[in-house]
Amino acid sequence: MELTIQEFCKCLDMPLNTIERWIRQGRIPVKRVENKCIFNDTALRKWAEEHNLHYHPPGEMQTENSSEKLVTLTEAVESGGIYYDISGDTVEEVLAAAVWRMESIESEEDRKVLYNSLIAREQMMSTGVGNGVAIPHPRTPLDREGIPTQIATFFLEKPVDYRAVDRKPVYVLFILVSKTSKQHLHVLSRISYCLRDNVFLQMLSETPDSQTLKGKIREFDAILNGSG
Repeated sequence: MELTIQEFCKCLDMPLNTIERWIRQGRIPVKRVENKCIFNDTALRKWAEEHNLHYHPPGEMQTENSSEKLVTLTEAVESGGIYYDISGDTVEEVLAAAVWRMESIESEEDRKVLYNSLIAREQMMSTGVGNGVAIPHPRTPLDREGIPTQIATFFLEKPVDYRAVDRKPVYVLFILVSKTSKQHLHVLSRISYCLRDNVFLQMLSETPDSQTLKGKIREFDAILNGSG
């Protein structure tokens, strides 16, 4: 069976821009036919297994409640909170400092689960997306009562080598946590939209106060929801 790039994204529960980046980097087995990317199902199963990724081929896709209410970007950022002066010299240290600052998570056990999930994802492949930004997230949804769907924002005390795609050190983390794949893709696509805006990136580099950042997020939400 051969798949288009759009079908492959659905099978892998990942956004198109991530798959396109991996293709450019030569990380995914792909055949090009008339300027189109074609994927072989058998080769992709093996590739996903080698990279510890969940792969759901057509016909085996996991169904989720179609009536599930998706959180807005504003709700996700409000739930996660915005934090400053996160210390650490390594990926592991800044993630540990960040997770233990998250006010939305109360139990030590939930913090450990989230931290270990984030580290496991980074060991597979860096979540540094470029321009000094990383979007750490668990490899699979975390359906735990004590960990709500959210984007927690962390400005680092100093930039850290995050093995990002553009090799630039990272100074801000958007830790994304979701309870379902549907929520994950929805929220990830929205924060990714923001990060394609040069004005937004410039604002991040200047370490805006929480109200300024939240105001900009609300502006993006209005655009994405068709009301701006």
